[in-house]
Amino acid sequence: MVICASNSQCTRSTPVQCRAVAGNSRCGSDQRPESLNAFEGGVPTVRLVLLQAALNGRRSRSEHAGVPISPAELQADAIACGAAGARAFHVHPRDPEGVERLDPQWVDAAANAVHDVSRWPVSVSTGAWIEGDQHRRVALLSRWTGPDAASVNVSEDGAIETIRALLGVGVRVEAGVWSVEDAELLARSGLADRTERVLVELGDLPVGDVAAVADGIHAVLDRIDLLSPRLQHGEDETAWPALEDALRRGVDTRIGLEDVLVLPDGSVAPDNAALVAAAMELAR
Repeated sequence: MVICASNSQCTRSTPVQCRAVAGNSRCGSDQRPESLNAFEGGVPTVRLVLLQAALNGRRSRSEHAGVPISPAELQADAIACGAAGARAFHVHPRDPEGVERLDPQWVDAAANAVHDVSRWPVSVSTGAWIEGDQHRRVALLSRWTGPDAASVNVSEDGAIETIRALLGVGVRVEAGVWSVEDAELLARSGLADRTERVLVELGDLPVGDVAAVADGIHAVLDRIDLLSPRLQHGEDETAWPALEDALRRGVDTRIGLEDVLVLPDGSVAPDNAALVAAAMELAR
């Protein structure tokens, strides 16, 4: 498996290895940041598998006391997760009351707080439950300046318009597909290859169906010769099985309190960094 090394400048077409290049800053859309297993045989190497830390999602403190809410808390978790091996971040910005928001003041504050302590890219959510009015959603995201990327659930009403709006203002897109039907819709949109990555979402299904559902989605993406990277993840009971399946497939993956509250052994995770460390251990 191809492994991306510290401070490397590696495109998606990188063959097997590339030496570390000093001084590289935040990766662009055609570059792969440092990923799992930074060294192999003592030589910095690169593989096209990235671990993203999903820091909070829709979780509340009543579910886990360690869920980061404020920009300062997101920043602290980004530092810890980066040290543990995360090379990208996904956050759900909140207002001071802890309510998810798409307003630029809250979105930019959350993204910039992470940028202040990390060179790795930051994506945010555009979920319809955050802002149900499509016209207002597009108006708000059109004024963002902080996030590198944003996730869009393809199955939601107005998703294709949201994707076009994000691309129009220079925010890269993580297109979330939850089913073969979602993957087909993305294929028909003509926008699949303009995405930063496609999120293969394996939540809300029986653990025993993870591999089969993933097979179906990946088959559609293979059929259209998708150029964008794929990031596969699950939720709660499917989080760890989906992550391990992603590692077997050699596709990007993610972990964090948004997706799961327990470690692979079933014990409660103390924080996001512990989840990232556990994922790194599985990848060894």
